[in-house]
Amino acid sequence: MIAETVQTTSMMRDFEFISRRSLADRLAAWTAAAMVVLTTSQFAAGQEPPKNFVMHDAPEPVAAIKFDDAQGQSRTLADFKGKVVLLNIWATWCGPCRKEMPALDRLQAALPGPDFEVVALSIDRGGMDAVRKFFADIGIRTLAMYLDSSGQALRTLSALGLPTTLLIDREGREIGRLIGPAEWDSPEMVEFVRCVVARSDAARSGKDPTPAVAPLCAGRSVDLPASGARSNSQP
Repeated sequence: MIAETVQTTSMMRDFEFISRRSLADRLAAWTAAAMVVLTTSQFAAGQEPPKNFVMHDAPEPVAAIKFDDAQGQSRTLADFKGKVVLLNIWATWCGPCRKEMPALDRLQAALPGPDFEVVALSIDRGGMDAVRKFFADIGIRTLAMYLDSSGQALRTLSALGLPTTLLIDREGREIGRLIGPAEWDSPEMVEFVRCVVARSDAARSGKDPTPAVAPLCAGRSVDLPASGARSNSQP
């Protein structure tokens, strides 16, 4: 009888040990699975166009436009060939434009170097002084100043309102467009633009012939709101 009791107690201890070990194994497996899901989600988030950024199925030609830099020199988009360009058309009288400009400045700061540039193109009729004062007032540090006081770029590029932003590849072709403001310095946006730049560089070097816009850095469109503010029309 005593022997049976000892044996039963031993079996119960073995069962308890196995149960604890099984529970620990399950918890470890669940934790690992959760980490994989989280990592995959973060990776995917950086490769999808954030908010209402609409990517084209294939790169499209961009109409020629002319504008001036801060030194009064005439510039065109051809001057930026070889870079991925985020062309943001804006004005100091546009409320959403004013609000998003610091975020564009931070995006440029987050992606320095020769491969990417935010080209913030103002259509202010007040000239470069209006842009210079606005940049100084809000503490813009990294963005260069560009101006098209005629506003012709807005019409030439078929921009429906302000702000309008074009994503342009290294060959000067439009690969995506966003109408209205956006959170340009959000982690998702920074990673998305970084992905486009990296894949564009790989395609240019011949390491990866896949276009920068597909399939990893873009879906066809995302219809989520940007930052909640509406775009402005030219007065």
